[in-house]
Amino acid sequence: MKRVIGLGGIFFKCKDVEQLKTWYGKHLGLQIGDFGTTFEWRQVEDPAKKGITVWSPFGASTTYFEPSPKEFMINYRVANIEWVVQQLKAEGVTILDEIQSFDYGKFVHILDPEDNKIELWEANDVGFE
Repeated sequence: MKRVIGLGGIFFKCKDVEQLKTWYGKHLGLQIGDFGTTFEWRQVEDPAKKGITVWSPFGASTTYFEPSPKEFMINYRVANIEWVVQQLKAEGVTILDEIQSFDYGKFVHILDPEDNKIELWEANDVGFE
């Protein structure tokens, strides 16, 4: 079974969230809401199904990326988050929290060997089809 099936999102710290969102909107044409923007795409295995990738700036003082000291966090899409977490635990990977469920999917956070916080997302793309 595949573990990561796609890029779910890119999250990064910035000095002035609103100014940056305005700049990206004006110069690159991104339509940005409160939480950034989403890029819609079709799944290779089933082109009738849509998916999204999220782009979102965070304020410089955010604690969301902790315990990582890095200025960014990458979100990877997974097909079966429970199975992936089970495999990662068996391999000794640092799991930072319990799986959380929301209307738009399930999430869990891990650390890589260089203390990059990684968000794993089993997406619920309902509403994007």
